[in-house]
Amino acid sequence: MLPLARSATVAPPGWSRWLVPPAALAIHLAIGQAYAWSVFKPPLESSLGLSGTASALPFQLAIVMLGLSAAFGGTLVERRGPRWAMLVSTLCFCSGFLVAALGAATRQYWLVVLGYGFIGGIGLGIGYISPVSTLIKWFPDRPGMATGIAIMGFGGGALIASPWSSGLLDALGADSAGIARTFLVMGLVYAVFMSLGVLLVRVPPDDWRPPGTAPAATAPRALVTTAQVSARNALRTPQFWCLWVILCMNVTAGIGILEKAAPMIADFFADTATPVSAAAAAGFVGLLSLANMLGRFAWSTTSDLVGRKNIYRLYLGVGALLYLVLALSGDASKPLFVACAAVILSFYGGGFSTAPAYLKDLFGTYQVGAIHGRLLTAWSTAGVLGPLIVNAIADSQHAAGRSGPDLYTTSFFIMIGLLVIGFVANELIRPVHPRHHEPVPPHRQEAQEEGAAR
Repeated sequence: MLPLARSATVAPPGWSRWLVPPAALAIHLAIGQAYAWSVFKPPLESSLGLSGTASALPFQLAIVMLGLSAAFGGTLVERRGPRWAMLVSTLCFCSGFLVAALGAATRQYWLVVLGYGFIGGIGLGIGYISPVSTLIKWFPDRPGMATGIAIMGFGGGALIASPWSSGLLDALGADSAGIARTFLVMGLVYAVFMSLGVLLVRVPPDDWRPPGTAPAATAPRALVTTAQVSARNALRTPQFWCLWVILCMNVTAGIGILEKAAPMIADFFADTATPVSAAAAAGFVGLLSLANMLGRFAWSTTSDLVGRKNIYRLYLGVGALLYLVLALSGDASKPLFVACAAVILSFYGGGFSTAPAYLKDLFGTYQVGAIHGRLLTAWSTAGVLGPLIVNAIADSQHAAGRSGPDLYTTSFFIMIGLLVIGFVANELIRPVHPRHHEPVPPHRQEAQEEGAAR
């Protein structure tokens, strides 16, 4: 039987830390399929007679459960270790596909929502946080880069899943039976792929340090602490709640486009001389996934150099300006629309991958995985808020007889306001007050003082 206890996954001497990011990627590339949900929206709507708002329910519930399972399971994941967490994620995520397949086959949409949204969403949350603390411990010298590599997989999962889903639907059928077969195939294939991460992951010994490296930070260190803050105490700090607002606003602004990407670009240019085909719309989803994926690595790695606060100024401030360009330009230029959306999604992805490093800077590594899990409730909120804003406004505008960019302009202005709120919250972040720090044992205090003297 596979040993699941944390103590059984301690790496032996000579283990390469560079084997851990591929283990994390095996999980994140699979669960990142959630970002390709928009490919399933049109066939579900046509085969089951659903509205755009209704077809978003599995995705919305999955994001809600992601945040809730990450928040409530974060401390347990820290205690039981990454292998246990990755196995739980694999079982929940893949069985969710199987339940959703049953729902599509029997035309019981509530089973699709239950399977993909509730059960699969638990797999999303546990899988998302499972490698974060482990990666930060393996890469204390480059936390932004390390978390960016893994979380990049979540953003890039749709880059694989989007064309794969479209191909399966073309081959197996876009009716309810074809959707069921597609869900079944994806659940089984992902189970095999995710198992590779379960087998490969290791945690470092308690006294392990990266050889020949110094603590990272060419980055500005004003907000970087050597103290440790527990998950319980972190919730009592204004810094945590400012980060919660920042993440919620950034995610809402990105997820509103991502969840409705395929129908959005088709609607936006439907009244032009060159409307967007279904294949091109699926390609747009893939492009956004690529931007999301690359942004998670590139921007979080950059944050090791320029600091977390500065990089969030970029995400939120420039993101608001890009939304303004989209709102004002309308359907005048497809390349401009695609370019702005891609950069917004790169900021969206970068916001996710930089968050664990920002938490590490502010609260230390003591319970950073558990704190990260609690922070992801902001994602749950945004997972409801973003699609609800975009879908509800688009549905109401369509009912009023409007079309094209008019379906989305109001949503874009709302996103601008939310990003401004996030920008202000980022400016309010200061170092955590020492009263929230954990007591340092005398031997560790001496070690810290010796390191500081060097």
